[in-house]
Amino acid sequence: MAQILKVDRVEKYYGNKGNLTRAISDISFQVEQGEFLGIMGASGSGKTTLLNCIATIDTVTAGNISIDGKNVTALKAGELSAFRREKLGFIFQDFNLLDTLTARENIALALTILKTPVKTIEASIKDVAEKLGITSILNKYPYQLSGGEKQRVACARAIITRPALILADEPTGALDSKSARLLLESFGTLNRDLGATILMVTHDAFTASYCHRILFIKDGKIFNELIRGASTRQEFFQRIIEVVSLLGGDSSHVF
Repeated sequence: MAQILKVDRVEKYYGNKGNLTRAISDISFQVEQGEFLGIMGASGSGKTTLLNCIATIDTVTAGNISIDGKNVTALKAGELSAFRREKLGFIFQDFNLLDTLTARENIALALTILKTPVKTIEASIKDVAEKLGITSILNKYPYQLSGGEKQRVACARAIITRPALILADEPTGALDSKSARLLLESFGTLNRDLGATILMVTHDAFTASYCHRILFIKDGKIFNELIRGASTRQEFFQRIIEVVSLLGGDSSHVF
């Protein structure tokens, strides 16, 4: 498998010499093509900072981050914008859909910006919408959709350009349990059927149990790693809970 993401001895500090805060300390890991990686950690652990650095939204203090063979920590501002547009897909907790566009238009927007031919755009939307079960809502506006439907539209928007890496930040945070389950099944579709490589930050053990592998972050460092392997999702969930217990809290409040 090709290596999609390499995080190499990354550190991130905020402030100055008199008041220095270390958010990330010497973190290294890799993500292979087709992986579904989860990152868990308590509030203030550094997991969101790490995601922002990988997303090229924030810059690292030291170390390197490579995505699809490109060292993004060495790119200039203009190059970063183009890189994000072409290589990264984003799924946010609050959906970030444009209210004045239909679901179809929201999904198509990234391809339109890339000047993709209309016929190609329509074919791509049809394919993704069928796989995610959202064909019937494509002509609706965001205000006409449930939270779960909005998030599945966001999934379609994230995958439509076939990015090297999809980054998901607490994607189930604003959803009820039924919508969250449907969304996570959609993630499985993105990963299994569409070949998406996904990195997801979550505080929730149930959500994390859908991943292939989980990194636990504590005090800016990798505390533990779990690999699902041949375990069922339920078995993996129990293993996640055990690590949460080692960190001194329960899954619903610590993470």
